Amino acid sequence: MTFRAFRFSVLGLVAALLPAAPALAAAVSAVPERTPTFDGVVWATAYDGDTVYVGGDFTAAVVSGRSIPRARLAAFDARTGALRSWAPSADGRVRAIAVSGGSVYVAGEFGRISGVRRDNLARLDAVTGGVRGGLVHSVSGQPYALATGDGRLYVGGTISAVDGEARSRLAAFDLRGGALDLSWRPAADGTVQAVVASGDRVYVGGKFGTVDGVAGSARLAALHPVSGTVDLSFRPTVAEEVRGLAVGGSSVYAAHGGQGGRVAAYDSGGGSRWRLTMDGDPQAIAVLDGVVYFGGHFDHVCRSPQTGANGTCLEGSIGRVKLGAAATGDGHLLPWTANANGVEGVHALAASGRLDKVAAGGAFTKINGVAQPYFAQFSQG
Repeated sequence: MTFRAFRFSVLGLVAALLPAAPALAAAVSAVPERTPTFDGVVWATAYDGDTVYVGGDFTAAVVSGRSIPRARLAAFDARTGALRSWAPSADGRVRAIAVSGGSVYVAGEFGRISGVRRDNLARLDAVTGGVRGGLVHSVSGQPYALATGDGRLYVGGTISAVDGEARSRLAAFDLRGGALDLSWRPAADGTVQAVVASGDRVYVGGKFGTVDGVAGSARLAALHPVSGTVDLSFRPTVAEEVRGLAVGGSSVYAAHGGQGGRVAAYDSGGGSRWRLTMDGDPQAIAVLDGVVYFGGHFDHVCRSPQTGANGTCLEGSIGRVKLGAAATGDGHLLPWTANANGVEGVHALAASGRLDKVAAGGAFTKINGVAQPYFAQFSQG
C-alpha cells in the first residue's frame, strides 16, 4: 500500500468513527404563497386538512385585487389559495379558532354570528359555515384561546362565569353536545392567554401567578385533561408572561413577554432547554419539521440574554423583523428572513405538517417590502 493510500484509509476510518453532524433544520420559503389577503387585522388562523380558517377584525378578503365580503371569518384552500365560499359573519372581533370533527370553534368579542345570538363563543359547520347548536352559553369575560382534545373544547381568557356558573379564567365544554364540563374547573388567578391540548396534558400560559394555588404553576402549567388538576410532574420556572404556546415531540415552546421578549423551550418535566431573547415580545409560536417559528412585535434577536430597560439588546443583535425561526434542538437562529412591517406585527401562527406550510396573521401589510396585507402563508420548496 502506498503512503497516499494509507493516509486516505486512516482519514476514512477517523471520519467513520466521528459522530455525524446534525442535520440542519430546513425552514419554509421566506416568500409568501399566493393566497387571499385581508382589509383588517388577522388575530387567529388554523389548519384543517386542505383548508385554512382565518379570523380577526377584517370585513373583506382580497383576491387578485378584488374585495370579497368576509365579516371577520374566512377560509381558503391551502394548496391552491382559492377562497372558499365559507362565510359566516361575526359582528365583533374573532380572537381564536380551533377545528375538530367537522366543526370550527371560534371565540372572541362578538354577540352574533350570521344573525344568530352567540356570546363570544360559537360552533360553526366546517363546510357550510352555518351556526351549529349545542355550544350556546352566556360567557362573562373574554375568551382569548381555544384548544380541542379528549372530547373537550378548552377555553382560556378572562372568563369569570359561564351561564352563571363560576369559572376562573378557564373552562371546558363537551365537544359533542356543547355542555359546560362541570368537573373541569381549574382556577387561574390571572389572565390565560394560551391553551394547547397534547396527549395527557392541557398546557396553559398567561399572566397568572398560580393555578389552584399550586406553587410552581406561575405563568405556565400543565393540567389533567379530564380532572383539570395541576400536573405536578411539569414544574417550569417562568418569570415572564406567556403569550403563545406550541408543543413539538416531548417539548413545550413558549412565547414570553417581558423586558424585551423570549422564546423558550421546556422539556416534559418543565426543565429549561434553551432560550432566545428579542427586543420586543413574541406573541405567537408554531412548530414544524424541527423548526420553531415565532412572531410578534420585535425587530431584532439579541446575541445575549442581556436587555436594557426598554428591551433593547445590549450585546449585539441580528435583524429579524416581526418573524423569526429557530431549530427545535438547540434554539440556534435560522437564516429564514421573512421580515414583516408595522408596530403590532404578528398575532397568529399555525403550521400544517400534512402540507408543510406555515400561516401567519397580524397587523402587518408587507413581507420583505412586498405588499402582503395582514396574512401570509409560507411553504416548503
